[in-house]
Amino acid sequence: MSGNTTPTRVHILDKEYLINCPDNEREALFASAEYLSVKMKEIRDTGKIVGADRIAVMAALNMAHELLEHRHSKDDYQLDISKRIRALQDKIDLALNRGNQLEL
Repeated sequence: MSGNTTPTRVHILDKEYLINCPDNEREALFASAEYLSVKMKEIRDTGKIVGADRIAVMAALNMAHELLEHRHSKDDYQLDISKRIRALQDKIDLALNRGNQLEL
């Protein structure tokens, strides 16, 4: 975090919080607070969990799960790309070797 910090008001699950935030990160803070609030409202509205603390913990667990799933799919994608690149490199090496053999 860099730059000047400003106390910034955000609303999460119908409560207001004052958070010190760098000026250049205010929009990200607002977006994060809105996302968290939506997730907490979804949990609250199911009626299965009572209490802001428990709702916050469940929302945090759900968001952590989403993050880990995203990282896992990203890792799978990167592994797939790496395999494709290696296969292309092998094909290029094979083609170059065939070309060198023809010149001899």
